Amino acid sequence: ETNKLYCTSVKCCIFELKAELNSDKKEKKKEAVKKVIASMTVGKDVSALFPDVVNCMQTDNLELKKLVYLYLMNYAKSQPDMAIMAVNTFVKDCEDPNPLIRALAVRTMGCIRVDKITEYLCEPLRKCLKDEDPYVRKTAAVCVAKLHDINAQLVEDQGFLDTLKDLISDSNPMVVANAVAALSEISESHPNCNLLDLNPQSINKLLTALNECTEWGQIFILDCLANYTPRDDRESQSICERVTPRLSHANSAVVLSAVKVLMKFMEMLPKDLDYYGTLLKKLAPPLVTLLSAEPELQYVALRNINLIVQKRPEILKHEMKVFFVKYNDPIYVKLEKLDIMIRLASQANIAQVLAELKEYATEVDVDFVRKAVRAIGRCAIKVEQSAERCVSTLLDLIQTKVNYVVQEAIVVIKDIFRKYPNKYESVIATLCENLDSLDEPEARAAMIWIVGEYAERIDNADELLESFLEGFHDESTQVTTQQNTQVLHKHTQNTPDSDNPDLRDRGYIYWRLLSTDPVAAKEVVLAEKPLISEETDLIEPTLLEELICHIGSLASVYHKPPNAFVEGSRGVQHKRLPARTASGESAESPDAGQSVGGVSDAPPAVIPSQGDLLGDLLNLDLAPPSASVPVVPASMQMGVDLLGGGLDSLIAVGLAGGTGGMPAGLGGTPAMGGGLGDLFDLGGGVGMATGSYVPPKAVWLPAMKAKGLEISGTFARRGGGIHMDLSLTNNAMSIMTDFAIQFNRNSFGLAPAGPLQVLTPLAQNQTIDVSLPLNTNGPIMKMEPLNNLQVAVKNNIDVFYFSCQYPISLLFVEDGKMDRQVFLATWKDIPSENETQYQIKDFHLNSDAASTKLQGSNVFTVAKRTVDAQDLLYQSIKLTNGIWALAELRIQSITPNYMTRLRTRASLSLSASLWVQFAMLYDCGFLEGLDHFVVFP
Repeated sequence: ETNKLYCTSVKCCIFELKAELNSDKKEKKKEAVKKVIASMTVGKDVSALFPDVVNCMQTDNLELKKLVYLYLMNYAKSQPDMAIMAVNTFVKDCEDPNPLIRALAVRTMGCIRVDKITEYLCEPLRKCLKDEDPYVRKTAAVCVAKLHDINAQLVEDQGFLDTLKDLISDSNPMVVANAVAALSEISESHPNCNLLDLNPQSINKLLTALNECTEWGQIFILDCLANYTPRDDRESQSICERVTPRLSHANSAVVLSAVKVLMKFMEMLPKDLDYYGTLLKKLAPPLVTLLSAEPELQYVALRNINLIVQKRPEILKHEMKVFFVKYNDPIYVKLEKLDIMIRLASQANIAQVLAELKEYATEVDVDFVRKAVRAIGRCAIKVEQSAERCVSTLLDLIQTKVNYVVQEAIVVIKDIFRKYPNKYESVIATLCENLDSLDEPEARAAMIWIVGEYAERIDNADELLESFLEGFHDESTQVTTQQNTQVLHKHTQNTPDSDNPDLRDRGYIYWRLLSTDPVAAKEVVLAEKPLISEETDLIEPTLLEELICHIGSLASVYHKPPNAFVEGSRGVQHKRLPARTASGESAESPDAGQSVGGVSDAPPAVIPSQGDLLGDLLNLDLAPPSASVPVVPASMQMGVDLLGGGLDSLIAVGLAGGTGGMPAGLGGTPAMGGGLGDLFDLGGGVGMATGSYVPPKAVWLPAMKAKGLEISGTFARRGGGIHMDLSLTNNAMSIMTDFAIQFNRNSFGLAPAGPLQVLTPLAQNQTIDVSLPLNTNGPIMKMEPLNNLQVAVKNNIDVFYFSCQYPISLLFVEDGKMDRQVFLATWKDIPSENETQYQIKDFHLNSDAASTKLQGSNVFTVAKRTVDAQDLLYQSIKLTNGIWALAELRIQSITPNYMTRLRTRASLSLSASLWVQFAMLYDCGFLEGLDHFVVFP
């Protein structure tokens, strides 16, 4: 019947279909609509029938209505004016007694992407969102996301987002799942809006719905859970216990989503917890089960397992056998299994792994054999106890005389020599026997390196190196470069001329070294080389954490963050695993106990030290400050521990509610708003912030170094965001277009938050000012100096590179005002060796003016007091990566030279850098005498 329908639909003409569509007989009309849909399916243009098909909407037949709606979704965009004819029917159908028709109407209206129709959709959609039937509500929830994609402002104005949030509490699990899916979709385009507003109560509702909704609903909810950060390890364990049953689901997507949630929340569980070990055991079976699916699903599972094994190898350390290659596995599955085998290799299973790899090296697939041979070398480097056995296996493979096996084995043995120098040189003779069979550049370069490095142990090393020189001009760059280096080892200077400028320059450098000072040349070229690392192909830790948060998505298959392959992904956010937090440290947990007066008996919380790369710059292995830092004169040293007793008593006065013991500097200042909360507020004379300090623009890239492009710039913090303000000047003779910008890895992860917006071509002698918003979600790497930023700017002419330095005050965040009690406890908790003292010269601001200026740059005054005619300001700073710095500024009215003290958990080098930037905020010109001894780390 279907074939007949298609054949008839192709042959019949538009006129005949029009007549049938206007027939009085319902069956004939339905058959005509089927023919229209069939013609549309095979690509025939039947848009001319639009009004006739729309007239068929007025029917009670559900099948016919579905067909007409399908036609409308396809042609409404090309016929927007005529699509409005269907609006009345949509509105009417949204009130139909049949819930299927109501849902069908609202779904179709959402799929018709015509602006003129969206305004008519609002009222029916609002009714459907509160419909008594859950099928209609779940359909309407998805429709909100579709409407938001068409007209986001309309959705916000109509209050549909609030209605969606209410649906998370719906009694039907499928409605909850669709509401979560819709809000998640909308959140991707509004990354800064907390639409889902996840809290323990809403999480509990999601977990309740998780057990009852469909498999795709479960995926939506699990992905939403993965974006939640539990308050403490107890809540994390509770969520894991309720998610764990999803690991046994038949749908592999549900399993991977559950694994993602568990991998993320495991970060917060103490490793000595019994449940932690139980969870590790529960994660292994579902991952193993995924490998019994068809090859395409196996590959996706293996790519995800590769990430999991890099993060937590203990999960699958006893499951090595499931990754052994099968004869009928596709090559892409074989290679991925091989990689995971190496990652799981240990002293306990290395014998089993080597036996498998040796077997793989005899396969017929050349690419797989090469990978297998390389895998043997990686095992030798990773498991030191197996190195001898690996070398023996490689020698056995060399004896096979299979050309590509021999060459791969030589490349691998070179790496083993680098890892274990002077240990396995006895095999060199066997390697030299195979010189004539080497024809691949990498193998020849490896052999040259071996001969040059161990020339004193090879009798005819000179002859061997000269034999490689015979075809010097025909060799690849990789080989000739290695020849040049190893020839220097033998102090021969007859390297032929080369057309390769890099190689020629290297030869000149070596020749001049030898001509000037052979001893120095020996020290340079024969210097001790660093050992190669065990795992050279591991994913960078920060990227690995982000990919773990994307398990089950394309990012986990590509092993790239979403913004690397999703074009225009303004909503894609960098995700990080949560920090491990003990339950007692939770900010959300209730107070342990209160005294009668309402004051906690427990000591004030101390800000915990940060353990990760972002949170603790101690991990950067920074050098201490220069020994040339001047010693503070004894007369300027702090005479008493002003925070040890004085501030304690000051806080005690505030707790008592009186002013009797208040120092003179605060005696006459009334409390703003009353109570302890405002005791030290600066409203009584300090004033409001005047805005953060912005350095003047400097030339970062002169025109002579950038083919006529001059770039000047500065950094500023505005509205809670970081900005790079640039001035681009075209001093060239041609127009410049297609500007783009990229940052290298840096100490604080600074990265562009969007593209460089140069919307018009830059004409000759024209200057354009551009403000580039920045974030701190980029990759981290210690720079020298700490605040150095390396930038690449591209245009239609070339790519240009420059470096600049940003003020660390740029990273001071707005929520850096510390509670007074926490300030006191934290100051005492930080070791005295982490304190830095400096003398500031020619300082002509009073304490109120200084505090005002600093507050404009997010340096907040926590307390102020006056002791012996000296104003003391206690100030707190918080950086974007969570580091806190506490400061004391001592201001004397009788001298322009003042004292500062800075305490931070970070290194003293960071303290020095902080204080240089801190001092610049005063904008007073008192840096003379300070900059000569402060050394940036």
